[in-house]
Amino acid sequence: MSSLYEKYGLKQVINASGRMTILGVSTPSADVVETVGYGLNHYFEMKDLVNKTGAYIAGLLGAEDALVVSCASAGIAQCVAATIVKDDDWLLENLHAAPLAVPHDILMPKGHNVNFGAPVGTMVALGGGRLVEAGYSNECSPEQLAAAITPQTAAILYIKSHHCVQKSHLSVEQAATVAREHGVPLIVDAAAEEDLQCYYRFGADLVIYSGAKAIEGPTSGLVIGKRQHVAWVKKQAGGIGRAMKVGKEGILGLTQAIENYLTQEKISGVQMVEKMTPFIDSLNTLNGVAARVVWDAAGRDIARTEIKFDEAAIGWRTGDLVQALKNGAIAIYFRGYKANEGIIEVDVRSVTLEQLHTIFTSVQALLKGEKHA
Repeated sequence: MSSLYEKYGLKQVINASGRMTILGVSTPSADVVETVGYGLNHYFEMKDLVNKTGAYIAGLLGAEDALVVSCASAGIAQCVAATIVKDDDWLLENLHAAPLAVPHDILMPKGHNVNFGAPVGTMVALGGGRLVEAGYSNECSPEQLAAAITPQTAAILYIKSHHCVQKSHLSVEQAATVAREHGVPLIVDAAAEEDLQCYYRFGADLVIYSGAKAIEGPTSGLVIGKRQHVAWVKKQAGGIGRAMKVGKEGILGLTQAIENYLTQEKISGVQMVEKMTPFIDSLNTLNGVAARVVWDAAGRDIARTEIKFDEAAIGWRTGDLVQALKNGAIAIYFRGYKANEGIIEVDVRSVTLEQLHTIFTSVQALLKGEKHA
């Protein structure tokens, strides 16, 4: 409803940055919206709803159990707390007063200690853990991860994300082998990942996904894993999980979205390339601009448009140009992780052909010194 933009004085947005939390992540399908509405308008025994939807999702994904949580970052905090508290009722209610003798170190490769919108370490601390880094920012081998394990290690946390260092870092499978050999649980945060089964199959005890990113559900998160470990996460409903509980509508909406996700045909990277090719051709007509296709750094089947600016030729710093496009009548958001190198990326998954044309004309107008959309 465009009237809501007018009612609250909100700017319309072109989301060329991907499934980003700052822009509301994604747009669920009509049947997911309908399921959310049904959930809002009916009552349930919440424990029963949690357990039975979890079992249903686990059946779809081939896992022992599953749990819908409020978001992926809440999933990290609750999974960390679960591996520390386990079945201890006293610890559940006194997590942050836990005696030092209780194992609470959460071990992760140094190159995975990132800020995804908030620091990973904040979620670990919220879950009662102490973050311990293994290896170096540009290197973490299975041997380096194993060498950092001590009797105080409660779990290994592996962040599978484009935000993380990819160079010379061990794989999820290798981390699972280390965890298994040392009897330590492995938690994999796969928030934006598209494969809902592989990390569990690789040997992770708990895997966390965002419900609103690749799955395109309502604001929510998903935890799948071994039955005992998921039971420990469920127990956190009486601990830190109380502050991050998910509503009935989120549980039902995500369950429907997962079912859709597994059965509906997905847009391939090749189709994304086809969609963006005329846009790239147009950009390459602009002086000081070079555009090309690039592929997702984390290995997902996602193609994007890379735009490289010759700052001397265009008379703009790339960061300033990006900010100017956000400040237009229609806010245009790019992936700006390499703006300091004169490079931005366009994620076309949530952008229409008409919006791609608006992006082109807006960039063109700014480079000509004109007002843009």
